[in-house]
Amino acid sequence: MLADYHVHTGFSDDSTYPLERVARDAVRLNLDEVCFTEHVDYGVKPEWNRPDGARFDCGHPVTNCPYYPYLEELERVRGELGDQICLRAGLELGVQTDTVHENRALVRTLSGRLDFVICSVHQVRNLEFWNGAFQEGRTQDEIHRAYYEELLGVVESFRDYDVLGHLDLIRRYDPFAREAGAYPFERVRDVVAEILRRVIADGHGIEVNTSGIRYGVGDFQPSREVLTLYRDLGGEVVTVGSDSHKPEHLGSYLRLAYRELEELGFAGVWTFERREGTLRRW
Repeated sequence: MLADYHVHTGFSDDSTYPLERVARDAVRLNLDEVCFTEHVDYGVKPEWNRPDGARFDCGHPVTNCPYYPYLEELERVRGELGDQICLRAGLELGVQTDTVHENRALVRTLSGRLDFVICSVHQVRNLEFWNGAFQEGRTQDEIHRAYYEELLGVVESFRDYDVLGHLDLIRRYDPFAREAGAYPFERVRDVVAEILRRVIADGHGIEVNTSGIRYGVGDFQPSREVLTLYRDLGGEVVTVGSDSHKPEHLGSYLRLAYRELEELGFAGVWTFERREGTLRRW
């Protein structure tokens, strides 16, 4: 089977891809299952129904996903497509140690309506990676260490998720990588191992995010080194997602990721329904 478990639509602030079109494109691409994972980033985005203080992009306020309109539209499209494809309801939470309470409250509020939750770190102390605010004034070593320390703090205090998203995301936003080269994994191996032990102990998993290929990172995210460490620590739960925001992203490199996971000795990929995981063996 082919299951894309990281997909954004126009209900995320950084996409204009209509949910129904995503679903119909997925059918056309012969995907068996798609999980929508719309953005929520407390601390840097206000709620969709309380947009005061939001920054504007192309004349529109940048807010968190409008949860209820999103879930209602998903139900409508499910009804139209029937058994042509399995559509799952998810969120991608951009969690910070200072926003754990808000994220926990949201997941519990939507309990019973969500199939899947990704926990990601997109910013630290409300300084975002995508615009360089977090990286400004930091050395390469400081950037990577601060990121992983924040990620460790998040998984130590937050449990209401299913998989950890693109664990080494900071590689994509490292401004030193072009000239200094990729930051050596051995320098952060110990803290990554601590993060993975916590994830495994809590019964959660990690995702393989295929967008690292299209962003020029040169590997999936996390890297093969991280996946090997996760396997060696006893990790088993793995989802695969394209991090799609546009038609050309949907379903990209899924088979390649499956092949790599199989080579590394994983038994299969996981899918979720109402937050309960199922192993789909190769």
